[in-house]
Amino acid sequence: MSEPNPAIRPAIQVTGLVKLYRRTAPGDQLRTLKSALVERSLTKNLKREEAIVALDGVDFTVAPGEAFGVVGGNGSGKSTLLKLVAGMLKPSAGRIEVAGRVAAMIELGAGFHPEISGRENVFINGAVLGLSRREIQRRYDDIVQFSGLADFMEEPVKNYSSGMYVRLGFAVAVHTDPDVLLVDEVLAVGDEAFAHRCLRRIEEFLATGRTLLFVSHSLDLVEGLCDRVLWLEGGRQRLVGEPRRVIDAYRQEVAELEGEAHRAAKERREERAERRQAQEGTTPEATDATLRWGSGEAEIAELRLLGPDGAERYHLNSGEDAVFELKVRAAQPLADFVFGIALSTPRGHEVWGTNTDLEGYVPTRFEGEATVRITCPALRLAPGEYKVDVAVHSREGAPYDYRKQALTFTVTARTGGVGVYFPDHRWEFGGGIEWGSTG
Repeated sequence: MSEPNPAIRPAIQVTGLVKLYRRTAPGDQLRTLKSALVERSLTKNLKREEAIVALDGVDFTVAPGEAFGVVGGNGSGKSTLLKLVAGMLKPSAGRIEVAGRVAAMIELGAGFHPEISGRENVFINGAVLGLSRREIQRRYDDIVQFSGLADFMEEPVKNYSSGMYVRLGFAVAVHTDPDVLLVDEVLAVGDEAFAHRCLRRIEEFLATGRTLLFVSHSLDLVEGLCDRVLWLEGGRQRLVGEPRRVIDAYRQEVAELEGEAHRAAKERREERAERRQAQEGTTPEATDATLRWGSGEAEIAELRLLGPDGAERYHLNSGEDAVFELKVRAAQPLADFVFGIALSTPRGHEVWGTNTDLEGYVPTRFEGEATVRITCPALRLAPGEYKVDVAVHSREGAPYDYRKQALTFTVTARTGGVGVYFPDHRWEFGGGIEWGSTG
């Protein structure tokens, strides 16, 4: 979707939005209810230097029928933004205008009374969202069916699991016919089947011309669902625009920060190793057996991803040359050894894998320290995050050293597509087809 048409009244208009929270220093006394009532706000006359700035100068417009995503790290202000749009919080400065009825799925169990039944909470929540008792009664069976909680509607909500909270809250929200639906990360609490049901309902909701404001750490989900995306960082607006462009920029920055953290951690490990070597009788640090296992006859000491310039990388552009470099060692001579590599998505979908045995290499001798490089000219992966497993094992498969998720890297691309592979390709057209400039 392109930028909203200014001639159409926005579903959501946010202008110069600022939200400050009072900072409580050690020894400060809590402000009294009386002072809050007299001043009408706990943040009135609050100075920036005395406050935690949750949001600062945020501006965007969401058109009717648009799915608008919000991404950013923890503490970037995403949930605060949704609470402000929902009217749960008041801005310290700026203006928020929302057209029509709003339903929000923001906090787990928000609006539920724990001591009363699910059925009673449906009627209370429906009333809060603007429905009459007769309207709620008419939709009650649909709400229960969607939630899948028919056997638990007479139970007190305090006995519900976190997933059951989400089921009931979302079922109520989407059956109140809101004009604007606000959804935070709470959908991640539900099970896979219910999450798919929610997404189908959201797509039906958007197809009727209504509006979604969606916050999630699942970048693939945001990219697939949303028409435009806002990137928040430290409460400030970094970028707003087409999902691929914004998410690729966000992924690249996250990858660079992770690379810096990885290099710093590597330096600390090397310093600890040097100190251990200087001390007699020390033993290596324990390894998480769920991510690394094997007999130890051979060891993968290090895995690095190198870019076209030969420098260590944690981010690639689709189609760039890439090298996976392993530093390996064997304390005793080995005549039976295989080196392997596998790439997968964070959800565990296999992308590519191979090993030296599959490719016809016949082992002869491996002793001491060595380097193994897997060079991939033009690694054409689709945008997203990828995990790398590496291993050295016998030809029968007995692991000497298997390192699961030894490396994570991200890929971005200038063009769109779906799947995990971006092959070289071109479009050709004949006859009466014309295209305009993309610039």
